[in-house]
Amino acid sequence: MSRTGKGTDEGGPERLYLVDGGPGRSARADTIELVSLIVARTEPEPGMLPEAAAVLRMCHFPLSVAEISAYLTLPVSTVTVLLADLLAHQRVEARAPVPAAVLPDTELLQAVMHGLQNL
Repeated sequence: MSRTGKGTDEGGPERLYLVDGGPGRSARADTIELVSLIVARTEPEPGMLPEAAAVLRMCHFPLSVAEISAYLTLPVSTVTVLLADLLAHQRVEARAPVPAAVLPDTELLQAVMHGLQNL
């Protein structure tokens, strides 16, 4: 027993097992990437896991899976299973990350630099 009188530590592996639902619950977790952006589609409901409710409250604007993991102080693997469950119930939406801007050709950049140096 811990000093608080509880049988398990709130941050221990038992809690992670409860959050992700045990083995076999990660059917859609492999489709969620670390940089996927998550947006809530519904409000938290009574009786939800506290972590699921926290995801719905914090994702009114897009957050990456890595950011959600950091805010919840949970491993990414546990968060992806939690998000897969929320996706299956259509409570959140996963978006592809914003693509990086295409950089201009290096020859064009060199031509601009030479042009500016000649001024």
